[in-house]
Amino acid sequence: MPNLPLDENRRRRSIYLLPNAFTTANLFAGFYAVVQAINGRYEMAAIAIFLSMVFDGMDGRVARLTNTQSAFGEQYDSLADMVAFGMAPALVMYLWAMQDLGRWGWLAAFIYVVGAALRLARFNANIAVVDKRFFQGLPSPAAAALMAGFVWLVVDNKMTLLGAAFIPWVAFGLTVYSGLAMVSNAPFYSGKSFAVRRSVPFWGMLLFVLVFVFVSTDPPLVLFALFCVYSISGWCVMLWRWRKARDLRVARTRQQQ
Repeated sequence: MPNLPLDENRRRRSIYLLPNAFTTANLFAGFYAVVQAINGRYEMAAIAIFLSMVFDGMDGRVARLTNTQSAFGEQYDSLADMVAFGMAPALVMYLWAMQDLGRWGWLAAFIYVVGAALRLARFNANIAVVDKRFFQGLPSPAAAALMAGFVWLVVDNKMTLLGAAFIPWVAFGLTVYSGLAMVSNAPFYSGKSFAVRRSVPFWGMLLFVLVFVFVSTDPPLVLFALFCVYSISGWCVMLWRWRKARDLRVARTRQQQ
């Protein structure tokens, strides 16, 4: 009996370490992406960034499911995200396609890094006041997936030889757009309202299986297409809200008249 408190303490400590272990895996995958890019293995670098997304999504959900959230975990997660979704995608894209653009290449990469840093800082500052259903600005994992998806798509389909002069400028535009979208005010759906513990109907599980099969048919193409759609969804929501607010103002003006 005297050993029970000690055993309980060890159990709680091991659960506390679990989400931080996923955060460490996220950090390692981002670091591994940079190493692979330096070695010229850009496809592996892109896949590593996608793995970072998986680990990043798991650490938060594990912390919430086990009720082991902590201030340390939040700060550690932000630092890991800065490496995996800030520095790593910028360096991979620069080393792969934008070196020949000279100063324009590294300036685009720097815009992306600054955008990721500001995005994460704003997220930490506004975490208690924003609408949890939507992110303010393109989330950094999605921006990193957009960058990595483009690299993976081009390398996997051997498109570099077909557009050697065209691809660097596409990479430039995509990098700048991703960096600026992260610091925008466009609302992007967060998915945090989806409860893992909540039961789902059979068709929900079937839909999940169909999405998994759809992605597995051609992962580079499908993932890049999906994140392209997501990267413009926030602007569509912003436009819809703006038009709705405008129509409401017009209706109120007519009522006052």
